[in-house]
Amino acid sequence: MSEPPLPDIARSVLVVEDDDVFRSRLARAFALRGFDVREAADGEAALRLARDETPEYVVADLRMPGMSGLDVVRELRALDPTTVVVVLTGYGSIATALEAIRLGAKHYLTKPADVDDILAAFGASGQPAETPQEDPPQVPTLARVEWEHINRVLVDCGGNISKAAKLLGIHRRSLQRKLAKHPSAR
Repeated sequence: MSEPPLPDIARSVLVVEDDDVFRSRLARAFALRGFDVREAADGEAALRLARDETPEYVVADLRMPGMSGLDVVRELRALDPTTVVVVLTGYGSIATALEAIRLGAKHYLTKPADVDDILAAFGASGQPAETPQEDPPQVPTLARVEWEHINRVLVDCGGNISKAAKLLGIHRRSLQRKLAKHPSAR
């Protein structure tokens, strides 16, 4: 993959991620591409930084202690509607992706995502990418929808497989087998 061109002027990006190592790697990669980078470990810190100087671009993790990434999207878009936000998550689901877009996020990416993926979501030159509605619709497979539903129930049960299996009406071992499978996105 060819490296996207450097922005003409230093563009500001705010990286909101509770994983210190991942956050610092993203920040370093953005800085190497000519961005003015600020970092926040949680939503509250991100909003403090954004109130001082609103960033042009934001990369926000969905699940963080305190405010969720969806809350961050809502608050940042209220501060400055021109801020382009991309939400990252390790717990991808159709429901949260739709909610993130509804709240004003430009794109929703599942981890692992690197800076090139994020720049593509912003637009290769740093310009906003096309809205997801303009992209051809991607219909997930039934296996993918089932896997996402199972993972959402598991998250709601705090990771308790026995409780999730009971709510789903399947045997615990069957649930473990289904969780081990990772269906394709389409």
